[in-house]
Amino acid sequence: MSDEGRPAWAIDSNGRVKNYSDPSFEDLLASFNFDSENAEITLNGERMVLTDNRSLGTTRRELIAALGYEKARGLATRIGYDLGSNDASLALKLRDPDDVFKGFAVGPQLHSLKGSVKVEPLVFKANYQKGEFYSEYHWHNSAECLAHLTHIGISPYPGGWQQSGYASGYASGFFGRPMIFRELQCKAMGHERCFLVGKPAEEWEDAEEEMRWFRAENYSIRSRVSNLPPAKQSDPLKIGQHSIVGASSGFNLALHLVERVAKTTVPVFFTGESGVGKEVFARELHRRSKRAERQMISVNCAAIPDSLIEAELFGVEKGAFTGADVTRPGRFERAEGSTLFLDEIGTLSFSAQAKLLRVLQEGEFERLGGSAVYKADVRVIAATNADLQDAMHNGRFRSDLLHRITTFPINIPPLRERGADIPLLASHFLRKICLRHDRKSPGFDDAAIRHLQGYSWPGNVREMENIIERAVILANDGDLIGIHHLTMTGSNLDPGGSREPFWSFVLSQARGEGQNSIKEDILESGLTKDEIISCLIEGALERSAGNVTKAAKAIGMTRSQLNYWLRDKKE
Repeated sequence: MSDEGRPAWAIDSNGRVKNYSDPSFEDLLASFNFDSENAEITLNGERMVLTDNRSLGTTRRELIAALGYEKARGLATRIGYDLGSNDASLALKLRDPDDVFKGFAVGPQLHSLKGSVKVEPLVFKANYQKGEFYSEYHWHNSAECLAHLTHIGISPYPGGWQQSGYASGYASGFFGRPMIFRELQCKAMGHERCFLVGKPAEEWEDAEEEMRWFRAENYSIRSRVSNLPPAKQSDPLKIGQHSIVGASSGFNLALHLVERVAKTTVPVFFTGESGVGKEVFARELHRRSKRAERQMISVNCAAIPDSLIEAELFGVEKGAFTGADVTRPGRFERAEGSTLFLDEIGTLSFSAQAKLLRVLQEGEFERLGGSAVYKADVRVIAATNADLQDAMHNGRFRSDLLHRITTFPINIPPLRERGADIPLLASHFLRKICLRHDRKSPGFDDAAIRHLQGYSWPGNVREMENIIERAVILANDGDLIGIHHLTMTGSNLDPGGSREPFWSFVLSQARGEGQNSIKEDILESGLTKDEIISCLIEGALERSAGNVTKAAKAIGMTRSQLNYWLRDKKE
């Protein structure tokens, strides 16, 4: 063991072994302010509230009595996870990115400043290049664990619920991948002091035991939904039993509502910006419903012309209109006994709206051009990114249909309001896309993580998946995903939202050691960033007589990177 306040050993992101003393608190102390006139305490602009430690124990005791151990612990852990994720964004901005230990120490230091716990680092190993993270800490004088001990007594389980949730959320946000901190010894269990270990979620053999605390539902799909096969533990796209990814409070609230309504038959209405994952949540709802054995049918109402939407939904009889050569069932018939997902429902014509209302009210419909009445045992889930209240007031959407489909509304918050989900989603998409394209990557480098955390994500989850797929294609197999991979094709992936293409890559490849004057040449040229990149590629292609492989090698790119750039420009 080491002296208190000093890790036994540490490996930084460059693979260097160091011994560290605790970094200075000065930058954090400078942000602490007490405004007696307005009764306001702030730390880095966030309002703080002082409370006595007795209230922690009393609250815990009451929560366990009211909710039971599982739900009480889950609630405290999720609160901590969300707080930790937010503080990770602060740490990434505040400290020197080249000193990973000093940057990561912001979290433990904030905990100390808030009076929560004295954190003693024992082992800290972080290597972005190898995708490694491992740490061990002692907690001394933990307010949460001591409150648990005083008001609950010696327990067979640890008492640092919120603190371990904070550590997991903080590390996940800081390193851009799911991390789990587990309290292996605790004052609340009768140990001399608290001891915890942190490492990537996939490196824990029983990750689900800890990950379940991060989800509001607090249940196992395997035990609660008997008609679903258990997830394969070897599946690299999943941790535990769950197929939907997130840990933020907004995500958990939406998922909790999905679970509450899944077993009923009422229509469900998902709202949220484009790309937030409304169809993903709809599929999860169907998966948890009594209709899960049958396939869910999806319709993008905006992608089907008005003249065809009724035939698509309700079917068509032979000869109903020119070109209707055969009788064809519609989506409602195909969804019999299952779920029908209507995306962008606000684009439906008034005629289609009237027929949809009849199905919802009477459970029956007629094919286009026919007179036979068909019964419909279909659960309807609708979604939109439009304001249907405004559409109703402007006469574009029926008020009776709106009231009918909004029996149970669920809003999916935009990704910019779900910071705790960003590292989980980024890691999920990276593994998923690497599997799809048979590629390997240990993760994101620190600069890429900072950009992922700071970007506003106007295209939400869909934009993240597309950008990461582009980056995987551009990166060399086995390399870390860097900021140049994320921005090479002119995406808007930067905190300010401005265009930042693969500028650093072009400079590093076009300028050799000792040739710094090229910077002035570039500035004098008057060319835009994209034009410089195009000129570099065009010149390489001319020199190689159109041989893409040789051109790519000449400018330090891979063939797939160059092909992707050329294809992007053609589009």
